[in-house]
Amino acid sequence: QVQLVETGGGLVQAGGSLRLSCTASGRTFSSYAMGWFRQAPGKEREFVVHISGNSRSTYYADSVKGRFTISRDNPKNTVYLQMNSLKPEDTAVYYCARGRGPYGSTYYGTYDYWGQGTQVTVSS
Repeated sequence: QVQLVETGGGLVQAGGSLRLSCTASGRTFSSYAMGWFRQAPGKEREFVVHISGNSRSTYYADSVKGRFTISRDNPKNTVYLQMNSLKPEDTAVYYCARGRGPYGSTYYGTYDYWGQGTQVTVSS
């Protein structure tokens, strides 16, 4: 089975930056899209961004466009989320997930494996 492990969360002041990493097990990492979702206390899970298996396509939620950047290093089985200009409303648990095919979507139901999550807290 596929396991995903997120790292890089923490506490940061508004305007600061964090870089999250997600490393996957398995030998077919490049065949699958990867996505990031987040969930704040008392709120539903929210789509953040996804990237295609070959890195040629990305799609960002309007709330993070221009501030967050997704990338992947397929030989290392790792996807990254660079978060800049962080705002208090970005505070959430961030999850990475593997898509069911090479292209992602904004719907959580199209992802078949999920990481345990990493906490991001942005103070005002």
